[in-house]
Amino acid sequence: RSLAVTLSHNEDATMTQPQLNEFIPPPECPVFEPSWEEFADPFAYINKIRPIAEKTGICKVRPPPEWQPPFACDVDRLKFTPRIQRLNELEAQTRVKLNFLDQIAKFWELQGCTLKIPHVERKILDLYQLNKVWAESRRWSRRLRCRFPFFFLQKATLTNDTKDKEYTPHDLPQRQSVQPQETCSIARRAKRMRSEVSSVKTEPREVCENRPNLRRRMGTCVAKPEPGKNKVDQYMCLVCGSGSAEDRLLLCDGCDDSYHIFCLIPPLHDVPKGDWRCPKCLAQECGKPPVAFGFEQASRNYTLQAFGDMADSFKSDYFNMPVHMVPTELVEKEFWRLVSTIEEDVTVEYGADIASKEFGSGFPVRNGHFEVSPEDEHYLSSGWNLNNMPVLDASVLTHVTADICGMKLPWLYVGMCFSSFCWHIEDHWSYSINYLHWGEPKTWYGAPGYAAEHLESVMKKLAPELFESQPDLLHQLVTIMNPNTLMNNGVPIYRTNQCAGEFVITFPRAYHSGFNQGFNFAEAVNFCTMDWMPIGRNCVEHYRQLSRYCVFSHDEMICNMACKADMMDVDLASSVHKDMTIMIKEEEELRLKIIKMGVEQSQQVDFEVLPDEERQCYKCRTTCYLSGITCACSPSKMVCLYHTQDLCSCPRSNLTLHYKFTLDKLYPMMVSVKLRAESYKEWVSTVQEILENKGDKKKGLHSLVSLVEQAETKAFPQTSHLDQLRTVTTEADKVAVMAQQLLNGKRQTRYRSGGGKSQNQNELTVEELRSFVRQLDSLPCTIRQAPLLKDLLTRVDDFKQRSERLLSDESPSPLELQDLLDVSLGLDVELPQLPLLRERLEQARWLEAVQQASSWPDSLCLDTMRRLIDQGVGLAPHSSVERAMARLQELLTVSEQWEEKVLSLIEARPYHSLETLDVALQEVENIPAYLPNCLQLKDVVTKAKKWLHEADALQLGGRIPVLDSLSELVLRAEGIPVRLDPLSRLEALVGDIQAWKESAAKTFLLKNSPFSLLEVLCPRCDVGAGHQKSRSKKAKEAPQISKKGSTKLESLCDVERALSESKDSASAMTTLAEVRQREMEILLALRASNESKLVPAENCCTLSVCVCQKAPSGAMVQCELCREVFHHGCVETTADLEYGQAWLCPLCQRSRKPPLDKVLPLLASLQRIRVRLPEGDALRFLIERTVRWQHRVQQLSGIEESVDCSFLLQGRVGPRISSHLTQEINGSSFYTEHQSVPLQGLGPELDELMVEGFLLQVTLPETEQLYRYLLYKLDQQSPRGSPHHNKNGVSSLKKEVMNGQSKRTKRRKESSDSQHSDKAKKCRKKKSKKSKERSEETKRMGSPTHTVSDPAPSDSEEDYSLCAAPWCREPEGDEVNWVQCDGSCNQWFHQICVGLSAERAEKEDYICISCTQPDYKRGE
Repeated sequence: RSLAVTLSHNEDATMTQPQLNEFIPPPECPVFEPSWEEFADPFAYINKIRPIAEKTGICKVRPPPEWQPPFACDVDRLKFTPRIQRLNELEAQTRVKLNFLDQIAKFWELQGCTLKIPHVERKILDLYQLNKVWAESRRWSRRLRCRFPFFFLQKATLTNDTKDKEYTPHDLPQRQSVQPQETCSIARRAKRMRSEVSSVKTEPREVCENRPNLRRRMGTCVAKPEPGKNKVDQYMCLVCGSGSAEDRLLLCDGCDDSYHIFCLIPPLHDVPKGDWRCPKCLAQECGKPPVAFGFEQASRNYTLQAFGDMADSFKSDYFNMPVHMVPTELVEKEFWRLVSTIEEDVTVEYGADIASKEFGSGFPVRNGHFEVSPEDEHYLSSGWNLNNMPVLDASVLTHVTADICGMKLPWLYVGMCFSSFCWHIEDHWSYSINYLHWGEPKTWYGAPGYAAEHLESVMKKLAPELFESQPDLLHQLVTIMNPNTLMNNGVPIYRTNQCAGEFVITFPRAYHSGFNQGFNFAEAVNFCTMDWMPIGRNCVEHYRQLSRYCVFSHDEMICNMACKADMMDVDLASSVHKDMTIMIKEEEELRLKIIKMGVEQSQQVDFEVLPDEERQCYKCRTTCYLSGITCACSPSKMVCLYHTQDLCSCPRSNLTLHYKFTLDKLYPMMVSVKLRAESYKEWVSTVQEILENKGDKKKGLHSLVSLVEQAETKAFPQTSHLDQLRTVTTEADKVAVMAQQLLNGKRQTRYRSGGGKSQNQNELTVEELRSFVRQLDSLPCTIRQAPLLKDLLTRVDDFKQRSERLLSDESPSPLELQDLLDVSLGLDVELPQLPLLRERLEQARWLEAVQQASSWPDSLCLDTMRRLIDQGVGLAPHSSVERAMARLQELLTVSEQWEEKVLSLIEARPYHSLETLDVALQEVENIPAYLPNCLQLKDVVTKAKKWLHEADALQLGGRIPVLDSLSELVLRAEGIPVRLDPLSRLEALVGDIQAWKESAAKTFLLKNSPFSLLEVLCPRCDVGAGHQKSRSKKAKEAPQISKKGSTKLESLCDVERALSESKDSASAMTTLAEVRQREMEILLALRASNESKLVPAENCCTLSVCVCQKAPSGAMVQCELCREVFHHGCVETTADLEYGQAWLCPLCQRSRKPPLDKVLPLLASLQRIRVRLPEGDALRFLIERTVRWQHRVQQLSGIEESVDCSFLLQGRVGPRISSHLTQEINGSSFYTEHQSVPLQGLGPELDELMVEGFLLQVTLPETEQLYRYLLYKLDQQSPRGSPHHNKNGVSSLKKEVMNGQSKRTKRRKESSDSQHSDKAKKCRKKKSKKSKERSEETKRMGSPTHTVSDPAPSDSEEDYSLCAAPWCREPEGDEVNWVQCDGSCNQWFHQICVGLSAERAEKEDYICISCTQPDYKRGE
């Protein structure tokens, strides 16, 4: 019956065993993402989020994405020894079960048996739960104590459904000192329950040998009998006292007592195998207290690379997938399953609490081994750098002088999958911050600080066995408990997954734990803010109760802060004052207490210089600083004033009080802190007074500014008062600045394009301005600009009225709109009328531009119209704009159509008639716009009309057109796109002229001649250019007209221009006569100059002749015209010349010199063409010159018949001139092979006649006859006397001959005039009085041979006399100009016949050829 009841309860225990439910994740903790501004000050941000985050105990902070500090740890030097963690030993409840099973296993093992846990309904029986159920039952408690061992011994026979599992003890205490083998697999998964039976443990042999044992039949040990005793005396059963049944006696392996197996309770059937303990030894062994649980260290060191390879391999093998593909939720559930089971044993390693000082922090530090790039230097001083955070000004740990590793210096953590950190709170209940540099996430669980005691009580309640032996278990960081269990017991738990680059912050006294999802690298450190200070003092008191040592002295830190009261933060000063008040009060009470106890001795001690172990309280392990008690009996021991009685039993008078400060010194320190805090209170009071004062006693803005500056100077805390003061001051300052800017009109940047202000300005509206003015009185300070703002409001109202008036006008003036917008520049107020005013201004300006463009049609082009239309499209709609747009569009359409039409008319081929274009022009002239094509049409029509007019006027009245005018007219016609009817006729004339010029060129020009046709036909202009200085006296005394002609007509271009500009042929003849006269003068002078070079002389310069410009030598030839000598080899030979043929040099032989009969047809054909051209005028002059020359030669022939030819030759007979001239100049002799007429042998008349004959570009028989005649006559004279002749004698003879001839010619002229008086009634112009006086004076000064009986014809005779020129051209016309000779003959000549212009005849004297050349008159 008893057995049945036991089985029944066993089944109940099995049924009540809690199932392993699936893990339910706790709610997420807050996650904060600060901005860059918030992230700049870590403590300010933490203080900002503290009201939210401390409710959950932990929180996560994600830095800005750009905040990515470089990893600075020296991974090559980093080597660490990790901790070994067996997961199911970490969880509190699982560890209690394992400890219970280990005790039972140890109980049976000491009795020589092994523990076998039965299966009930295929489930392992939870013996711990069964024990708790039975222990709570009073009915079964006694029976359990009595029969519990027997029950387990017999249990195997109670069920046969599943083979019992043999349990292997954990031996937890022993494993703390035993290191695992190097070859052991760390990440192992082992079944703690085994089906096979393990081998029996045996004691060491030496123990067995010293202990007699009745189990020798089993071969376990051989007993050695003691001498002097028999077996019965040696082995007696301590229960029955009998020594019988020796084979049933058991010998205890602990005390050697003997027991019958049937006397034991419960009795044993057989002798047990292995060691056996008697009940007394068994109770002694099982009653030993358990050893404290802790992590053992691994047997090897790891590098970061080796640990990472091991961690990744473990995770990928465990989950059978790549590490990065394992979900975090799966890892989390598996972790809590493993820590809650006793069947599976998973072991991992955790590199925790690695000192960063030794291997380097993950953050860059100054003067570290890691070289920081310039762009990452700001991380060195960042407040979020965990090396900087504990020692920032806002952290009170700055005042702790010692470098506390893990608290002030960061610790490094290298984790792998399932490696965990157990439930704990930070030392001194401080803050902590953890940064995950890289790797897989870290899962966190946390409880808020207010739930710390609740969590501790729950864990003590659920695992009391652990806390009985280890009260400060939660401070050892070796125990965790399922968050679901804690939550089910009312503890608020929150979780988070910390990823790489994220911070996790824990708050004071916030329990937290967690595990790693995989291989990662983290860094953590502690920090304390001023809000922590009362919590820190409570923590010291808590540590005193737990007898737990302190990391630093809280009192020492407070005193260090008090010594720097003047520089202390005001908020901190207030907190320090509160803490210091409690500290001094407590210290004063304790010192009074020990004085009452009888402690009399005291000594001042600098506790900060003592090692921590020398100033720890012997009782509670608190670090002493303000005071401590020692005794002479044990000077190395010290206790705090709380545990004076626990130091020793010596009399109290032997005790000595060691103190750091006297109370008299402590109080002034507290007062200084108080003054620092109260200065802030006074400031707060002043601020409140100012902020609440709204009457007439308002202070100025400068008072508020000074209070803000005082707060900043004294570093007052950022309280609501300061924020409110700053807000009010800032608002008042903004109001003052805004008011001043509004008044100055300089608040914003303006633009003048449309007037007014920018549209993007955030300005006050008018109503806001009104409200702004009204609210000035509500400010806690006065603003001096308030009266002026009222005036601004008045001006705004006036602006509004003017705006409404202009906007209502149909066509407002742009000037008025601009003036009004300019007024708005001084009004820094949002004016709703401004957009409408700008629109109307743009419209008005556009309309004004349209009006101006329309008023100047000449500048209104298509582009202007298009531009105005484009501008008008962008304007706001308005009736005036729309009307103007319609007009512009219509004008543009018409203009474009006519532009295209006119362009087609101009570009049409063949050309349209002038009438068609004129009709189109009349239509487009009414379009008020600038149309380029239409203007081109107008220009074309104008040019065409002008061209036709010029073409008609070209031959009006029988005029002969000039070739240049004709060619220019034809050329102009090419650029006129009009059908011109006379053009074909004019082009034909031009073609005839070109053909004539080609014919004339063939007639006159030599082959490859360098001369043009005009240059050959005209008298020479370039004769003797190099001999102007050697002209003869006659050339110098030439008439003034010659000098003028020489300056004006010095080149062929001048002559050609003069001929082209001449009005008619008469003026052209006059021009050519001037050129002919200049030609004669220069050539005669050149001949004389060249002849004079050949006169022998001594000491003369080197002579240069010929085209080679060398001295004459050898055979030379002399030009008959220019009288220059040439080397025989430099020019063409004269061998082919016959006697009487003159040789001319290449410069004088200019043309073919065609016969006159070939030249006259050219002139006749030109007259038929009836076009004047320079070549034609030159040809006509050449023919007339030839005719005149022939006439003179004929006259000379008549003289020869009546007068001796000696008059024409040299007056004195000189030496005979040989046909071969031989001379010697400076020792160089030369001779001329060709006979020439010497210059000295001719008179001036014959010389000039012969020269002009050679200059004629026509071949005449008279030229050759005259030349031969002269050669013949000169050859007939014999040379006598000097080669020099008497010029005066010849001159006298010439005068006589001229006078006689003049009389005969005069008479013939008069008779001829009387016969032809009826034919020649012409109107003559009278000579000026001055000209007549000069004529009379010339007549009086004439030759004595001249008779005065030849009066000039009367006026009536002049009207009907004929021209005295033998070559009279008989000019016709309305008016013919005459000129009278100023010489001795007083004859009248047509000016055109003698080559004079009317201007020259008026200004200069004219002497006819008869007076200048008497021989010519004599020849008549």
